[in-house]
Amino acid sequence: MSDLSQAYPRSWKKPPLIASAWLRRGLWLGAAVYLALALGTMEVNWARVMEGLPRGAAFLGAFFPPDFVTRWDSILDGILESIWMTVIATVAGIALSVPIGLGAARNLAPLPVYLLCRGIVAVSRTFPEVILAIFAVKLFGFGPFAGFLALSIATIGFYGKLLAEDIENMDPGQAEAVRATGASWFQWINYAVQPQVMPRMIGLAMYRLDINFRESAVVGIVGGGGIGATLLTAFDRYEFDSAAAILLVIIGIVMVLEYLSGYLRRWVQ
Repeated sequence: MSDLSQAYPRSWKKPPLIASAWLRRGLWLGAAVYLALALGTMEVNWARVMEGLPRGAAFLGAFFPPDFVTRWDSILDGILESIWMTVIATVAGIALSVPIGLGAARNLAPLPVYLLCRGIVAVSRTFPEVILAIFAVKLFGFGPFAGFLALSIATIGFYGKLLAEDIENMDPGQAEAVRATGASWFQWINYAVQPQVMPRMIGLAMYRLDINFRESAVVGIVGGGGIGATLLTAFDRYEFDSAAAILLVIIGIVMVLEYLSGYLRRWVQ
C-alpha cells in the first residue's frame, strides 16, 4: 500500500516553472548578487539618513491636523479647475482617439492608414504627462489650457492603443455575420464592432478620467493649472496643513471616481 501511495500521490503539486533545481538556485543566487551590487552603487549616506529621520517625522507632523478653512477658497478654485480640465481633456482625447483607434486596428484599416495611426499613438505615448505639460507651458504659457493639451494628448495614446487592440481581438464571427447581410462600412462598425468593444471602452474611459484627474495635480506643479498649482503654493509657503487638506480632497475625489467606474462597468455589462 505504501508503494502505491508513493507512485500515485494523493495531493497535486504544481510543477516548477524551471525544471532544473540547480538552474533555479543559480537564478536566485544571481538575482541576490545583482541586487547587492545595485544597492552598493547607490552610495547611501546612512549617517545622513539617520540624521534626517527626526526632520522627516517633524515634516509629517506638520501635516496634522489638516486645515480646510484657511485656504478653502483657493482649494475650491483649484479643485474646480482640475475637474473642468480633466473632464474636457478626457472627452476631447477620447473623441480624437476613436478614429485613430479604428485606423490603428489592422483588421479594419488599410496599411497606410494603419501605419499613420499607429505612429500617432506611438508618439503620443512616448512622453509622460508632465513632459507634455512642460512643452505646452513653453508654447502657450501658464494656465489650465496647457494642462488640457497635455492630458488630451496622453489620452489619445492611452485610449487609442487599447481601442485598437480590443478591435483586433474581437470575435470575427459576429463581424462576418453582419458583413454577410450587405451592411455598409458604418453599419458594420455600429452593429458588429461597437457592441463588442463598448463595455470595456466605457470602463477604460472612466479609468482614464481617474488618471487625468490625478495627473492634473502633477501638470499643475509645472504650470498647467488646476489643484497642482494650489498644492505647490501651499508647499512653497510651508502651509503643510493646507497641503494635507488638498491631498485628502484629491484622495476623496479619486475614490468617488473609482466607485463610479465600477458601477458603470456593472451597469453596462
